[in-house]
Amino acid sequence: MDLSHIQTEIDAWFLYSKLAEKEEDPIVADIFRQMSEIEFSHAQAFAEKMNVSIDLVSKPSWRAKTILRIGKLFGYEYILGTLLDTEKGLANAVMKQKKSMQMPVTGTEDAHVKILRNILDNDQKVSASQLSRFEKRHRSVGGNAIRAAVLGGNDGLVSNFSLVMGVAGASANQAGVMLAGSAGLLAGALSMALGEWISVKSSQELYENQMQLEMEELETNPEGERKELKLIYMAKGIPQDQAEKIVDDLLKDTKAAHEVLVKEELGINAEELKGSAMEAALSSFFLFAIGAIIPLIPFMFTSGMKAIVLSTVFSAFGLFLIGAAITLFTGRNVWFSGFRQVFFGLCAAAVTYGIGMLIGVSIGG
Repeated sequence: MDLSHIQTEIDAWFLYSKLAEKEEDPIVADIFRQMSEIEFSHAQAFAEKMNVSIDLVSKPSWRAKTILRIGKLFGYEYILGTLLDTEKGLANAVMKQKKSMQMPVTGTEDAHVKILRNILDNDQKVSASQLSRFEKRHRSVGGNAIRAAVLGGNDGLVSNFSLVMGVAGASANQAGVMLAGSAGLLAGALSMALGEWISVKSSQELYENQMQLEMEELETNPEGERKELKLIYMAKGIPQDQAEKIVDDLLKDTKAAHEVLVKEELGINAEELKGSAMEAALSSFFLFAIGAIIPLIPFMFTSGMKAIVLSTVFSAFGLFLIGAAITLFTGRNVWFSGFRQVFFGLCAAAVTYGIGMLIGVSIGG
């Protein structure tokens, strides 16, 4: 255990408290306050174990402050989505480490995620409609958009950087590198856009058909669906009488009942299906293109070894920023993540540059 563990708890305390301040629903706001208190108690326990004053480490990190700023731009749902993603990632890492060391997995590794789930399931003040709205909140569209932006830019940068270095290794001709890099940018961006459009459109069509079938079942056989809903909540550990009360409340709103059935039975989040396939395609196109143009910029103004060196510097800087941005989701050290991204990106470019040189020598010879 080190200070980073305490910082993780402090960041979670800070973000949950901000969610509580901004939440309009008093019941859900109370849930956030409870989570905030739990996270701070963990930080205090860690500090006592390490014999460190909690006052020395009670300030949120740059990562938490950045997540809060992004939340202000994209909606506070993003913050909760990031918190839960981080908790799940840490839980998986702990379980993986235990398995590698042949230590028993006790089931407490994902305790933070379970705590939130248990507060929601066991608090009798939380109605079915509030539970349904909360589910929408923690499936953050904003978080997915930021993650897609980072990964899309990374794909464009790494792939085109490798392509540009390969062509530059074979021939330092500025026109040839520009042609290959521009073609790589356009082809990659179009491929990403088309793939994203097909993926979103086909998923929407499949899930919409399943959702329509579920709605027809709810309208034609409400008693059967009522039993299904009751069993779903009982399977979560909720007593039968309380489960029946939740279901009775839920069935007063057919739309809310349908959303719960769709999510629990089909594993579909209806909110995520509202996105436009064309918007997703255009976003993928531009995100890939933004990353892909970085290694190409120096060749627009110069050529030869100078352009190759500048392209490498620009790309390394971009890779570091991408690695640093990834830590918003993983919670890992920014320097480690940034330089790891630079290392792998430069390795890929070095391989293609070497292959390009071999091909160039072979053709030239």
